[in-house]
Amino acid sequence: MLKILKYSFYDLMRSRWSYVYFIFYLLLGFVLLFLNNDVSKAVITLMNIIIVLVPLIATIFGVMYYYNSKEFTELLLAQPIKRTSIFLGQYLGVSGSLAMSLVLGLGIPFTLYGLLKSNAIWDFSLLLVAGAFLTFIFTALAFNIALSNENKIKGFGYAVLLWLFLAVIYDGIFLISLIIFEEYPLDNFSLVSTMLNPIDLSRTLILLKLDISALLGYTGAVFKKFFGTNFGFFVSMGVLMIWTILPVWRMVHKAKRKDF
Repeated sequence: MLKILKYSFYDLMRSRWSYVYFIFYLLLGFVLLFLNNDVSKAVITLMNIIIVLVPLIATIFGVMYYYNSKEFTELLLAQPIKRTSIFLGQYLGVSGSLAMSLVLGLGIPFTLYGLLKSNAIWDFSLLLVAGAFLTFIFTALAFNIALSNENKIKGFGYAVLLWLFLAVIYDGIFLISLIIFEEYPLDNFSLVSTMLNPIDLSRTLILLKLDISALLGYTGAVFKKFFGTNFGFFVSMGVLMIWTILPVWRMVHKAKRKDF
């Protein structure tokens, strides 16, 4: 598995899109610090970008890599190599390279300008952790979609639809539900609904750490009220880990049973 992981990792790192991804976050970090030297405000701005962009990039890259390396994967399957090693190696190579581009791209400028100037660097570290989690989660979801659809057009379509649902449509449905059922107690419903979406959960986790959960309105107030900042942090991290493990488990299970 390690050899396949290294091959997938270096193969993606040689891609110009990985450098574009890295340079984009590198420039974004420098620009935000140049325009505003307040690390806390920069973290809030970056959160709004990362929460939407990282899942999209991870989903597209995951689906694209699977389809582009399909012939190589079939060649590996003809060898005495476990399917688990093949697909886990490819998944970790893709998600690891994307996560590294994100962490280095944002970490370099914030380390140079923000590490010694503000305690908000810890909030920024949490932002990187949430971004890495979203990368691993949506890359795993992308591999699941690609494994379930031989047709590339359908695979890309479902991947974009998944991102669109979790990033945009889900919030709309959630807000409409709160308005329609506003006369009923919705505390537990709000908490569960937030945990069922890794994008919303990451946003909640960051805002609670920044102690500005009021920006989330009703959801943030309920989350902070029932969990508290510290407990909410550990619960959120635990749920994000579950969000990462379940798609990976399903990907491995699907790969073992799939007839290539």
